[in-house]
Amino acid sequence: MSFGSRARAAMAAYGPACVGIDPHSELLAEWDLPDSVDGLDRFASICVEAFAGQVAFVKPQSAFFERFGAQGVVILERTIQDFRHTGSLVILDVKRGDIGTTAAAYADAYLDEDAPMAADAITVSPYLGFGSLQPFFDVAHKNDAGVFVLALTSNKEGAEVQHAMNGDTSVAGGMLAQLASLNAGETPMGSFGAVVGATIGSSVEDLAINGPLLAPGFGAQGGTADDIRRIFGTVIDNVIPSTSRGVLGEGPDVSSLRGSVARVNSELVGS
Repeated sequence: MSFGSRARAAMAAYGPACVGIDPHSELLAEWDLPDSVDGLDRFASICVEAFAGQVAFVKPQSAFFERFGAQGVVILERTIQDFRHTGSLVILDVKRGDIGTTAAAYADAYLDEDAPMAADAITVSPYLGFGSLQPFFDVAHKNDAGVFVLALTSNKEGAEVQHAMNGDTSVAGGMLAQLASLNAGETPMGSFGAVVGATIGSSVEDLAINGPLLAPGFGAQGGTADDIRRIFGTVIDNVIPSTSRGVLGEGPDVSSLRGSVARVNSELVGS
């Protein structure tokens, strides 16, 4: 099954919420875990126990694992493998973007099904030009994986690039239009998505890309169900709202974590 098909099935089975797996030092301290490889290992194991086969999507943030060096990357690999094929889809948040053979190597590292760190989908940055992402799309298509392209991010610094005009079209609008072209005719939706922040307030861009829309910033960062409804309107069924602290703040108790994400899904479905 394509990533778009698997994403639609997972959303129908579990609800749309994505849990960000973000083991930053403050969260480890809240869980009474040391800010060390051992603390990271315990954190990741609890997240797998709590969320594998219980939520539609998990989104490990690679940087929070990489900061521990090679041992942290080993834990990230194991965490991805523990989540894969449980019913929960792994969106690895790496925001890679490069050109030529380097982009192809990144794509092979994260999207080739035989790679140690193979995920269901990854995040990428298009700001070396949308065409520079072609190796990611090619490897994703070959492996039934997904790609999420940064389009309208919620950080205030993003506007100077994303809202810049290229003729009559904004940079972000151009990215979205090219994603729509890649996804044209795909059912139930395409596998190439956009990252559109839940805290951007509003958007004049056409978000009907026939693909998944990853919406970070939901929950503790300020995005609400009303924001999701207002920003995404008629394409809300394609939205994957992502929350980290809003759910992980209930840890490390596994039942509390599961209860927290259940409440998030209930709030989103009710929206």
